Amino acid sequence: MTRFEVVRDPLWDNIRLDPEALAVVDTPAVQRLRYVRQLGHAFLVYPGATHSRFEHALGAYHLARRALSQLEDAGDVRLDAADRVRLKLAALLHDIGHYPFSHSLEEAGLPHHEELAARHLTDGELAQRLGTLGTPAERLLPLIQCRAREPLAGLVSGSLDVDKLDYLSRDAWMCGVPYGVIDVDRLLTSLTLAPGRDGQPTLALHEKGLAALESLLFAKYQMYRNVYWHHAVRSATSMFKRLVRRAIATGRVRPDAVAVATDDGLIHELLQQDATGLARSLRERRLAKRALDLPATELPAHTPSWPSADAAAHLGLPRVAGELYRSARRLRVFVLATAKIPERAIADLVMLPREEVVKLLEEGLPMIRG
Repeated sequence: MTRFEVVRDPLWDNIRLDPEALAVVDTPAVQRLRYVRQLGHAFLVYPGATHSRFEHALGAYHLARRALSQLEDAGDVRLDAADRVRLKLAALLHDIGHYPFSHSLEEAGLPHHEELAARHLTDGELAQRLGTLGTPAERLLPLIQCRAREPLAGLVSGSLDVDKLDYLSRDAWMCGVPYGVIDVDRLLTSLTLAPGRDGQPTLALHEKGLAALESLLFAKYQMYRNVYWHHAVRSATSMFKRLVRRAIATGRVRPDAVAVATDDGLIHELLQQDATGLARSLRERRLAKRALDLPATELPAHTPSWPSADAAAHLGLPRVAGELYRSARRLRVFVLATAKIPERAIADLVMLPREEVVKLLEEGLPMIRG
């Protein structure tokens, strides 16, 4: 087996793929990620945002490799070869279960992509290669699904994970915006292990890395505010969610088939019988317009979470970022035709508990009064 290969990357320059990475990257499950865009419909706003989950997976692997080397060189950890391979593979395969079009379909109610990882890791050629490497799915899934309680689990899923360091840097670079600038080198060289709240060792940061951590915090805030939650991106995402929900409800597509589709494959399927016209509108960038756009700061602080289940799970910011997070969020209503939206009635609606909203829907009662 080739000992390693080097891949050229626009963000990190050279990414070295060690034997364990070479063993899995050419399997169908991993290659599918080449055809799943990292930022979903963001390319409709930022034309350069066509980079894929595959590129991001290589970047996360690269950063995990660097982080582990730094921690070992500093004497903070001593890993055997099997654990080193397992952590790097978990970083490489952390998005293996991802749907087409970013997080849209998770927002639409389908299972989270971490839950779908098992399907790819336990079946087919990828499962065989992992078995040969001595790193079967049951050793990777706790790391990918944020269930692991080991000291270095935070490298794969946590406040300072390599996923976050790569996607913020890569998304900003590919979108051509200056917001995702992070001092990645400083963060990596500042990593250490320290006792957590339960007294057990956990991933931590030396004091010298605090300024770099602040750069990460503000980069996330700026990227969410200017890219991920851009009004046109959210409009396209809303249209796509409605389109897929309708297709699943009418039996046009099956959730299990959607889970293994690619971006172009899914949109092609949806275009074949486009009763709603939404697929064609997305293809031609005829997006729904904002009829209401309220900053979250104009709503009560205790607004229920049901109107927007997409944000909290993915932002992952420390508690000190609460106000930044809230100031970046907005309550928007998109319409496909001219309509007058009662601002106060919508604000009252989103303040209702989820259970009351479900009851209104089930009983066929008006959602907006007055």
